[in-house]
Amino acid sequence: MLVDMIELATSPRSPGLALIRTAFGDAWVQWCGDPAAPPGEYHVEWTIDDDITWGENIRATAVCGPGVRSGGLGRVILRGRLELVDGGAAVLDVGGTAILLEPAYPLPERATDAWVELCVEREKAALHPYEI
Repeated sequence: MLVDMIELATSPRSPGLALIRTAFGDAWVQWCGDPAAPPGEYHVEWTIDDDITWGENIRATAVCGPGVRSGGLGRVILRGRLELVDGGAAVLDVGGTAILLEPAYPLPERATDAWVELCVEREKAALHPYEI
């Protein structure tokens, strides 16, 4: 996904947090790139380091269309279409970017191809910049 990193806040005791802007919204997210990276456009891969539990941190939404935003209490909310894959994993498609999810329990069949919102602590949603 192409993001515009607006601001990078770092401290010696915590990972860097980046304010990013996407075509689908803005959010503060953990930055796993260079802690001295200047603001600008970056291609990033998302990782989610949280157990996914239906009805707790992921649920169906009536809102159709991809989304990225900050939520209350230091959370990140990603909206996209969910696809269940072999082996119990799932993929969240946020505007053409695939984010691999590892459910704690099997997700319900009705979740397949549904619009969902995933809400995790921002330290559990990480961006890994890469060069094209």
